[in-house]
Amino acid sequence: MTDDAPTFDIPRRPERVYPRDGGVEYEGGTVFRLSPEPERPERELAALVEGVLDGDRYTYGDWFELPAPVYLVHDERHSTAFRIVIRYGSVEFHVLPETAEEALRGMYSRLREFGECRWNVACETTRPD
Repeated sequence: MTDDAPTFDIPRRPERVYPRDGGVEYEGGTVFRLSPEPERPERELAALVEGVLDGDRYTYGDWFELPAPVYLVHDERHSTAFRIVIRYGSVEFHVLPETAEEALRGMYSRLREFGECRWNVACETTRPD
């Protein structure tokens, strides 16, 4: 789908799994991949995402030493959370079990507003193992 009217309907939510050795993992789920037109370097995409997240509506953190920026985002307006990952020239919205579709639409709207580009939006789903 293009940025004309993405709905961010969530076809499959991930399932929480609690391994015996502790922690929490997610199996299956939905990822929305937003690709800018024209292409942009990942550092510009990260700056754009952080600029939006610095607004009054979001609480976020990037606590991991990973090769790609990963943000755990809490949308205070919708009392929901999701992850954002920046890689391969795209911004990915990773759905969590209770992610509200309205929060994804809101983040997308803010990216459109501040990004000054068109976005192609693709949806990928995976099944639990």
